[in-house]
Amino acid sequence: MNVFIFILAIFALPYVVVRFNPSFKAFSLGFGLFLAVFTLAGGFDFLPGLIVWLLFLVPVVLFGFKEIRMQYFSAPLLARIKKVLPPMSETERDAIEAGTVWWESELFRGAPDWSRLRSYQKPRLTEEEQAFVDGPVEKLCEMIDDWDITHNLMDLPESIWQFLKDNRFFGMIIPKEYGGLEFSAYGHSAVVTKISARSISVGVTVMVPNSLGPAELLMHYGTKSQKDYYLPRLASGEEIPCFALTGPSAGSDAGAIPDSGIICKGEFEGKEVLGLRLNWEKRYITLGPVATVLGLAFKAYDPEGLLGGEEELGITCALIPTSTKGITIGNRHFPMNSAFQNGPNTGEDVFIPMNYIIGGQDNIGKGWRMLVESLSAGRGISLPAVGVAAGKGCSRTTGAYARIRHQFNTSIGKFEGVEEALARIGGMSYMMDAGRLLTLSALDSGEKPSVVTAILKYYNTEHMRQVINDAMDIHGGRGVCMGPSNYIARSYQSIPVGITVEGANILTRSMIIFGQGAIRCHPYLVKEMESAAMIDQSAGERAFDRALSGHMGYFISNLCRAFS
Repeated sequence: MNVFIFILAIFALPYVVVRFNPSFKAFSLGFGLFLAVFTLAGGFDFLPGLIVWLLFLVPVVLFGFKEIRMQYFSAPLLARIKKVLPPMSETERDAIEAGTVWWESELFRGAPDWSRLRSYQKPRLTEEEQAFVDGPVEKLCEMIDDWDITHNLMDLPESIWQFLKDNRFFGMIIPKEYGGLEFSAYGHSAVVTKISARSISVGVTVMVPNSLGPAELLMHYGTKSQKDYYLPRLASGEEIPCFALTGPSAGSDAGAIPDSGIICKGEFEGKEVLGLRLNWEKRYITLGPVATVLGLAFKAYDPEGLLGGEEELGITCALIPTSTKGITIGNRHFPMNSAFQNGPNTGEDVFIPMNYIIGGQDNIGKGWRMLVESLSAGRGISLPAVGVAAGKGCSRTTGAYARIRHQFNTSIGKFEGVEEALARIGGMSYMMDAGRLLTLSALDSGEKPSVVTAILKYYNTEHMRQVINDAMDIHGGRGVCMGPSNYIARSYQSIPVGITVEGANILTRSMIIFGQGAIRCHPYLVKEMESAAMIDQSAGERAFDRALSGHMGYFISNLCRAFS
């Protein structure tokens, strides 16, 4: 009977911890009192009782008394961590701290607040946005002949280029005061979704100027003169932008770009001015071959000390007219034979004045933070919208095809194997759209959640891959043979593009979702890492001890929740 009571008490512990969330001292006193009463009542024989008391007292003494805990546990553990934890660079710190933490933190912390999730409002189009979708977007879709674009022209026809400019498709994120449309994130996503369902090449062409690029960076970091000059031109399509970050040796590891800008004096418009002499080689730059203005990321150096500071100044972003002497641009890549403009560009001894730097001279070295903060929002709009477009398009066309296509005197949609694939297409399409709407709700409320946008980008593009594969399986030869009436093959061809850009999915999953996500959303990991980096050893040990104590309590609480 005594053994039964003791086992029952042990099994009740997780419930007590989860229900009342006691402090370590309160828990120790309560459980110690239970053990004392149980022992005095003759509940233990000598040896089992001794073992139980030792198992209780050793952790209480080791972790319950701060001086003992720090001397024998916290300080040795911190010393061990310092040996194996590499120092955190400013670039890495900026990447980890980029954006905001939103509801995704609830998922990482083990006790989601579902009422908070249910409180978020479903985004809705404004009357202006709805009119744009029903008007210019609908008209654009009628103009698109995707076979002509992808097979004959390998480019958008001039009539579509002009239509996009005339209707300010390139200015959806630009404020109205600069001639833009100033759409919400949901309005922006709705436009990209509808166009991409008709043609991925046109969808990407519209998507890129409204994602991470010159307009986004100028709006948040540009000087007044830069905004006044460029934003109206970008909104009207007078200027076609591209942003050059990726190069031959720096893809996912964008912080390793070798492209350089040396602080020096040079001639500009007939005068000697302070500026930078740039050399770079970039690849895979969407809209690059037709761009008139180039956003460029490079590392700035000041070997002569002209700015009076350090030699290595860090990643910097500049906005440069592509007509500038020394720039070679115009060659093309063909990403999976898609027709949207994409290509390499280089710069050799290109001199630019300081006012070409986005935000001016004061923003030298701040480019990486600018990029990671801006990417947090854009990653949650563009590619997730393309995934939803694929899901909706495949749901409509594949469902219809499975109904009218007959084999063995039966509609193939009634075959169980086909039903399984159709169910995946429908289910994943709803999942993608639900995730899109939830994330857009966050973006339109002013959040920039870097982790949840990475989650959405990863899952929507992976689900897009599954949905299109299932659709191709159902269409069989109808989907394999290219031609003007094949409405699915180009989407199938373009799958790797969505998987790869804005953070390849393997990187997105491993480093951003489970790396940055675990660090940003965990209540104690960042504090532990910061304490390990403190120069003052004594202060670091105290800070680490506080964070570690909270971490242990947090771990035990979640462990008990799992078994309660």
